[in-house]
Amino acid sequence: MPQISSSLRLLLPSSSPLSKNPFSRFFFATSVLSKPGTPLKPHFPLTSVLSYSGRRGRRASGSGGGVLHPRRGRSTTREERGGGGGGGGGVLPQRRGNSTLREERGRERALEMEEKEGMGFNKRRAEGRDKSGKPKTLQIKTRKLNPVNTICYVQILGTGMDTQDTSPSVLLFFDKQRFIFNAGEGLQRFCTEHKIKLSKIDHMFVTRVCSETAGGLPGLLLTLAGIGEEGMSINIWGPSDLNYLVDAMRSFIPNAAMVHTHSFGATQGGITNFSGPEVGKSTDPIVLIDDEVVRISAIPLRPRSSKNTMSLDSETGSALKPGEIAVIYACELPEIKGKFDPDKAASLGLRPGPKYRELQLGNSVMSDRLNIMVHPSDVLGPSSPGPIVLLVDCPTPLHIYELLSIQSLNPYYTDSADRPREHLKTVNCIIHLGPSSVTRSIDYQRWMKRFGGAQHIMAGHEIRNMEIPILKSSSRISSQLNYLCPQFFPAPGFWSLHQINNFSFESNESCEDSSTLCESISAENLLKFHLRPYSQLGLDRSVIPCSLNYKEIVDELLSEIPEIADVSKCISQFWQSPLESKHMMPQKDENIIMVEEPWMNENSLISKQGAGASKKDLPCLSDSWTEMLKHNPDIPACLENVTREDMEIILLGTGSSQPSKYRNVSSIFVNLFSRGSLLLDCGEGTLAQLKRRFGVKGADEAVKSLKFIWISHIHADHHTGLARILALRCQLLKGVPHEPLLVIGPRPLKRFLDAYSRLEDLDMQFLDCRHTTEASMDAFLNSRDSAEDCSSEHSDNSINRNVGVETVTTRRLETNLFAQSSQTQSYWKRPGSPVDAVMALPVLMRLKEVLPAAGLEALYSVPVVHCPQAFGVVLKATERVNSVGKVIPGWKLVYSGDTRPCQALIDASHGATVLIHEATFEDSMGDEAIARNHSTTGEAVGVGTSADAYRIILTHFSQRYPKIPVFDENHMHKTCIAFDLMSVNLADLPVLPKVLPYLKVLFRNEIIVDESDDVQESVLY
Repeated sequence: MPQISSSLRLLLPSSSPLSKNPFSRFFFATSVLSKPGTPLKPHFPLTSVLSYSGRRGRRASGSGGGVLHPRRGRSTTREERGGGGGGGGGVLPQRRGNSTLREERGRERALEMEEKEGMGFNKRRAEGRDKSGKPKTLQIKTRKLNPVNTICYVQILGTGMDTQDTSPSVLLFFDKQRFIFNAGEGLQRFCTEHKIKLSKIDHMFVTRVCSETAGGLPGLLLTLAGIGEEGMSINIWGPSDLNYLVDAMRSFIPNAAMVHTHSFGATQGGITNFSGPEVGKSTDPIVLIDDEVVRISAIPLRPRSSKNTMSLDSETGSALKPGEIAVIYACELPEIKGKFDPDKAASLGLRPGPKYRELQLGNSVMSDRLNIMVHPSDVLGPSSPGPIVLLVDCPTPLHIYELLSIQSLNPYYTDSADRPREHLKTVNCIIHLGPSSVTRSIDYQRWMKRFGGAQHIMAGHEIRNMEIPILKSSSRISSQLNYLCPQFFPAPGFWSLHQINNFSFESNESCEDSSTLCESISAENLLKFHLRPYSQLGLDRSVIPCSLNYKEIVDELLSEIPEIADVSKCISQFWQSPLESKHMMPQKDENIIMVEEPWMNENSLISKQGAGASKKDLPCLSDSWTEMLKHNPDIPACLENVTREDMEIILLGTGSSQPSKYRNVSSIFVNLFSRGSLLLDCGEGTLAQLKRRFGVKGADEAVKSLKFIWISHIHADHHTGLARILALRCQLLKGVPHEPLLVIGPRPLKRFLDAYSRLEDLDMQFLDCRHTTEASMDAFLNSRDSAEDCSSEHSDNSINRNVGVETVTTRRLETNLFAQSSQTQSYWKRPGSPVDAVMALPVLMRLKEVLPAAGLEALYSVPVVHCPQAFGVVLKATERVNSVGKVIPGWKLVYSGDTRPCQALIDASHGATVLIHEATFEDSMGDEAIARNHSTTGEAVGVGTSADAYRIILTHFSQRYPKIPVFDENHMHKTCIAFDLMSVNLADLPVLPKVLPYLKVLFRNEIIVDESDDVQESVLY
């Protein structure tokens, strides 16, 4: 038992073996918990619930009933912004006196707030009717330009640099304008980390239309739409393929957010589709923006199969596949005027004054003393050409052939023989976005040399960029948690040298001899190239983040909180053998509810080895543990003889609405080890989180092992990372025999995926969640058996048997799934035709094959109360037989998705081994929870308690809680707070809630409510 300082004793709960005093720094709200097996009580009386407005003390236009009571914090989050009324559940004191029209309308709206099995919720939002009658007109910014700019530069925004999952972005900065090129997943989170305000961006360009370069666009558009009262929008530019992405996003993004999208170039039919300036000749770039500040042109780049003048689609006679067109962007600044000569101006009869300014701007003026017109060339010295920057995205070797022969680039080559030297343009900087396997080829390197002394910045996937994480805030937290408890936080936050070297060896196999390479530098995060003032033209490394490693962070932590070393040792002792840890059992305290449970088998090796320890090196449960398990009824039987390779839950994203510095949006990876893996929700940045957890190559293996992906509802923070995962899996398995990946989700998701699949191969099969409810699945399985029996009596023909299956199953599904008396009729609409059920039959049969292969007995989707077609999910593992023939039941995992507490989920969660439940708000914000159809921490714990779940993991926290949410520790004896990259092995469940009090030591100095202006969340999520 380590010796603990008196200061540490003041930080630990009274139940801890280290102290007698509970934590008292945090504000804890009282939560009303129901007894196990009973429904929750309503949080608010129904008579006081009206529609909620997102701003305090102000009524929403078009829908009455604002919130007139005080509350903690600022209304900055998406969950609070009611968005013009009609969506909500606030609290308003009743007025006295004669009834008015406003009160009558208020009472009518109060009827929209219903009680579902004793729990309040927002019916209008659950049915998708919470939008204002007057749609938002999103504002497009118009700025007064400053032609004489004092500052202008291009800057590398290193999204994806450390994880190699997405294309970096590039910022073109002017005093009054901002341009961003490419918006891969993680751009929002990157901008929050580095204090780049998205509201200042005027235009966004994509070099290709695919998940790698545009995966962050949906979330970005929604974030901008939620800024201010009227919302904002930006101009988005891309090749003709952009139309496909826009059509796909319409399934979950308001059209008003996309009205300023512009596509250019020829469509597949050869018809020019460009909304903007005139398109030039075929040899000229397509001019997109041409003002007094900058001229931005686009040069489309198509793949070719050989070094000839025929493009790939012309050779094959088939249409070019969308998503294969790349774009080169040329950014040209106006020429730099020569020095003004006041003596010449005076000799031409000009007096000092405003006319001097006009001449410097390039305008002719009338002489004050002479009857002549004075031109700029009369008083200005020789002009200097304006700086030029090229952004080149050459994604594959097939694009190199067109790159070498495209005539639009001739004016920029220094060795161009067909143009006079005075007509040539000098390129100052070229940013290369293509992968190193392309940019380091001989042909590409020779092409680079044609630009003379231009500065080449290689911003594609370069190994040296992996050394410094681009999200330092998140990496710092991951490193601290890893030091404190490596068992639950195996990701150290930084790549190990071994991981980087392994990946470097593989990626450099195609590199050419260094003697053939053109002189260049590798891009670094936040690297700048100054364009104005001209005296500073060139590279600027002053804002590049300094290097940081795991040891430095741990040393800093120990200096700030010296007691943390003792806390880490105490946590590691939870994994000692039960007999050793028996003497360290926490003492009971009347203020803290603790359940005495034997701890896991000795596993101190994990503390030392961290994520590097192999799963096979970790010991299984000992005989003494099994013996103690028999005499402890609190531990479920499914944990008997469990190994560390049965199941592991990895929380990839634990925040709500939009990515933040410390928490990514919703995603849960279920690792079934040799039986594959699953994803429950797939928010933006899921792939990057997988790579931070498993490494670059390990994440690829995780993606290839996926058995299915399940999506809870259509809100963007739960599925916008899906296309990137599916596209990557398709690439990784190309040429390898495999089955399409099952995607189970709400029906609107299918519309998005079908439309998006025109851009990229997704290689998936879709199954509507409504066809995976328990009633529907039972009907399918039962009717399939009966149909086979019926068919066998009449015919042995396989075709007749399939017809019988289809007919009987359809009839059963109609009866069970589309019954008008269904309890969930108010919350999700049903298919209008039994054709939907018929189409689902082959996919249901496929699901029946996939589940046993994953070691699962059943999967059920559970309709919940949040928005139309919102679901939770139940996963049941198959039974096991131990060495003596005893049948051990399988574990049961339940994930709530986004929801109000509801009886359907309580019933489905009964006896769950693990319940993962959303807890968006703290207990004091129950009105916001009702308005947005979310849950408070107390309500989430209450659902688990009512369902008699063994362990409860709270997730989906509002971004107002930057690091740790507000919760009532008196009811956390079976509950744990989720953090990003937290890994919960099935074998560690008995220890899970015991670690939480110790983790709070790490956050003792944190502010509960995030008052940052950067937290701008929208009702659209």
